[in-house]
Amino acid sequence: MGANDFQQAVTLHRPAKIATPQGPWSVEAIQALLDKPLMDLLFEAQTVHRQHFPEGDIELATLLSVKTGGCPENCGYCPQSAEFDTGVKAQKLMEVDEVVRAAQAAKDAGATRFCMGAAWRAPKDRDVEKVAVLVEAVKGLGMQTCATLGMLEPHHAHQLKAAGLDYYNHNLDTAPEYYTDVVDTRTYQDRLDTLANVRSAGISVCCGGIVGMGEQPVHRAGLIAQLANLNPYPESVPINSLVRVPGTPLADSEPVDPFDFVRMIAVARITMPTARVRLSAGRQQMGDAVQALCFMAGANSIFYGDKLLVTGNPDVEVDTVLLRKLGLNSRQVQEQAEGCAA
Repeated sequence: MGANDFQQAVTLHRPAKIATPQGPWSVEAIQALLDKPLMDLLFEAQTVHRQHFPEGDIELATLLSVKTGGCPENCGYCPQSAEFDTGVKAQKLMEVDEVVRAAQAAKDAGATRFCMGAAWRAPKDRDVEKVAVLVEAVKGLGMQTCATLGMLEPHHAHQLKAAGLDYYNHNLDTAPEYYTDVVDTRTYQDRLDTLANVRSAGISVCCGGIVGMGEQPVHRAGLIAQLANLNPYPESVPINSLVRVPGTPLADSEPVDPFDFVRMIAVARITMPTARVRLSAGRQQMGDAVQALCFMAGANSIFYGDKLLVTGNPDVEVDTVLLRKLGLNSRQVQEQAEGCAA
């Protein structure tokens, strides 16, 4: 084979630049993506992914429940609701030194973002004052900060921004037409209003949803449409596979087909090209092969640590081994590789 023939072969096999439509995304267009042959969908998603992120790049985030249980909401998936008997006991907001120790441990393990979750419907003024102190303390460690505290008023969002909050998580959970099947103590518009308040304060948005709550395929497409059509779409998009907790109304939900979950990751990547698509809850049940497909589909962030609020998560050592096997680059993996080479 001559030089020209070789160059032509390389050119033919190089992923073509895919023109990604820039919204608004219709539910029908997203459903068409979800229905694509899986290999074609993965190829498109990975091509879009490589146009916007360095090869192998992955973000490690750690999530800590700083105020656990006793939430008055009735979200059908949540073990922290006061309405359900799940064995989760209500606890007070953690002290600053406890949170700082946890954040430092997360940083030492390789995490770059530290997320603090509190089981409130909506925090009161005194709650936000205390969380602002936590944000300042974690920010002082040199980490990105994130919080999820429930519905947020505009002045609370500005107060958290002033304290140094980088991201606010507030998931849409599912499509609007299926939302009341999951929770009826608040409305979908309540969720959207909080996201607008966060945006107005200059805080980056972390917003995604949950797959496996009994929804139909059209509801999954509807969730992605809602997220992708936010203006702008979220900087961080966690896609969760339902963790079926005994005592919650959704404990007996049918497990998600792993390939359907991979499809959700891929379509999130295609429709929100520059977002961090986070492979979130449910990883413990997926296994390495399905997680690898999710990374191939464009996931480039994971929650890192042995717990997600009150449910299990793969431990740090297991994740580090998997990421190294897949050639994904986090600070922790890089440091361990350098140590082995020394």
